[in-house]
Amino acid sequence: MALKDTVRVGGASGFWGESALALPQLVASDLDFLVFDYLAEITMSILARARSEDPSQGYARDFVHKALRVHLPALAKAGIKVVSNAGGVNPEACGEAIRSLVTELDLDLRVAVISGDDLSDQLRDLATEAPVEMFSGARFPDLAKVQSVNAYLGAFPIAAALREGADIVVTGRVVDSAVTLGACIYAFDWGPDKLDELAGASLAGHILECTSQATGGNFTDWEDVAGGLLDIGYPIAEISRDGSFTCTKPEGTGGQVRRATVAEQLLYEVGDPGAYVLPDVVCDLRQVRIEEVGPNRVRVTGAQGHMPPSTYKVSATFADGFRGGNVLFFYGFEAARKARTFGELAVARAERRLEQGGLPPFEETLVEIIGDESHYGAARRSFEAREVAVKIAAKHPSPMGIEALLRETIGAALGAPPGLTLYAGGRPKPSPVVRLFSFRHPKERVSIRVELDGEPVSAGPSSSSARRTPSPSTRTLPAPVPALPSADEALVEVPLIRLAWARSGDKGDKANIGVIARRTELVPYIWAALTEPAVARRFEHFAPSRVERFYLPGTAAMNVVLHDVLGGGGVASLRNDPQGKGYSQILLDHPVPVPPGLLRE
Repeated sequence: MALKDTVRVGGASGFWGESALALPQLVASDLDFLVFDYLAEITMSILARARSEDPSQGYARDFVHKALRVHLPALAKAGIKVVSNAGGVNPEACGEAIRSLVTELDLDLRVAVISGDDLSDQLRDLATEAPVEMFSGARFPDLAKVQSVNAYLGAFPIAAALREGADIVVTGRVVDSAVTLGACIYAFDWGPDKLDELAGASLAGHILECTSQATGGNFTDWEDVAGGLLDIGYPIAEISRDGSFTCTKPEGTGGQVRRATVAEQLLYEVGDPGAYVLPDVVCDLRQVRIEEVGPNRVRVTGAQGHMPPSTYKVSATFADGFRGGNVLFFYGFEAARKARTFGELAVARAERRLEQGGLPPFEETLVEIIGDESHYGAARRSFEAREVAVKIAAKHPSPMGIEALLRETIGAALGAPPGLTLYAGGRPKPSPVVRLFSFRHPKERVSIRVELDGEPVSAGPSSSSARRTPSPSTRTLPAPVPALPSADEALVEVPLIRLAWARSGDKGDKANIGVIARRTELVPYIWAALTEPAVARRFEHFAPSRVERFYLPGTAAMNVVLHDVLGGGGVASLRNDPQGKGYSQILLDHPVPVPPGLLRE
C-alpha cells in the first residue's frame, strides 16, 4: 500500500466465541485493516487437544468457516487486509483452509502463514535445561504431561508478510497487540528503532484486543452508556505515523467511546504500567494522555517505548489431573447456612466413597456460597440472604474421583436440609485441569517462518536489531506519589465508585485492578485510601500473598496487582471467578474519605 499518515484498524474479535456483531459493522467502515484476536492460554490447550485427535485441526475454525466465508467477498471488494492469530497451534492448516475458501469463492487474494512459535520440537531440551516458572519459580513440568509450548511472537513477521503482498495474514501464538502493531509497521515502514511509535501502536492494539470493552462493555457506569449495549459498536483505532491514535466506533452503532471506557481498557490485564513488556518494545504507559476530542472520539498520546528483551515469553500448558463440580440453589429461611451444610455433607460423602474404592483423596475441595455475605470478605454487609447458590467443586488425579463427588452432590439431595433446588439439565462431567507454565526463552532459538501462498519469504528484521537507546533500567522515573492535601473541612466517607471507574483482569494467578479517578483532584484521596494493606484486607478471603500498586499520572489512575489470588487461575482454579473479572466490583465499594466540597463539584 502507498505510505499513509493515518490507518484505520478495526478490532473484530477478542476471544474464541465472540459475538458475530462486529463484522457487518466494520466491513462497511472504510478500514485499512481488520484484526482478530482469538487466543488465550486455555484456548491453546483446547486447540492442542483437538490437533492431537485430528492433525488437520488445532485452529479457530470459526474464523474460516463463519467470519471469512460470509464476509470475505466484501472485504476483498473494500480492499481491507486481515490479520488474525486464528492459527492457534496449527497455523499451516488454518492457512490452507483459507486458501481453499479463496479458491471456492473465486477471489484474487494472497494468504500468508506465520509459524515458528510452536516449540514442541525443543521439549526434550527444555526438560533437560529445566527453566523455572517466571512468576512462581516452580520447576518445569513432567514432559509427558505437556500439551502445548508456544512462544509469544512479535509483529515484524506480520509486517513482512504484508510487505510481500499478503491480503490475509494468519499466525500462531503472537502477543495480542501484535496483529495491530504488525499492520502499522507495514503501513508506516517503521524499523525496530522506532520505539515510541511501536509503543503507541502496541497500546492501540491493546485497546482493540478486547473489542467492545473499549466501547462500553464491562464499563463501571454501564447504565450511562448513551448508545446502549444491545447493538454495541466495535472499536476502530485511527493510528497516526507517530504512534498516537484516536479511538472511535462505526456510525449508528450502540455503545459509547469515552475517556473512561478507553482508560479502563488501557489498564486491563496490565502489571507494572511503567514496564509493559512485549517482544518488540517495552511500553511505559504512565504518561499516556486520554482526551475526548468529539462525540465517540478519544485521542490517546504519550506512550513511551524502550528496548525489548532478548527473550520471548513462552507458555507451556500441561495436564494436572481433573476437576469438576456442580452449582445448586437454596432459598428461604437460613438459606446460606443450609447450603454450606449441604456442600460439606456432599464432600464428606464423596471422600468416604473414595476411601472405600481405594482411590487417593481429593487434592483440593471448595464449597462456595454465592450470595452469602461471608463470600465477599471485607466487602460484606449485614444481611441474611434468602436465596443463594452453592458451588461444590474438587480436584482429583483421576476422573473417577470427580465422578464420586458429582454423584454424591446429586445423590445426597433427598437427605439434604430443606430448600434445595436446581435447574434441571445434564449432569456435569469431569474435565481436565490444564495449568500454565511461563518462562523466558532466547529469541535466537526461535525460528520464525513466513510463507506466502505456500512459498517461504523473509521474516523481516528482528526486534532485537533496534539501536541501543535507553533501556528499561533507565526509563522515565516514576512521578512522585500524590500527596494528601491538608483539609479545611472534615472528610466524609463515600464508596470508591463515586470517585473512580475500575476494571479488573488476570494474568495467570495474579489479578489486577485499574482505578481511574473521575477528576484529577480526587487522585490523592483515592491513593491514600487504597493502600496495600487496605486492599489486602479487602480481599482477605482470597488470601493474596502480596499487593502492589502503581501510579499513572497521565491518566489520573493507579493499578493494583494482587499476587496468588485466583486459586491457580483459568481452568486450574475451582473459584467462581478464576480470572478476577469481578474484583473491581468488590473494590468499588471501598470507603474513601474526601472533603465534602469535592463531592459538590
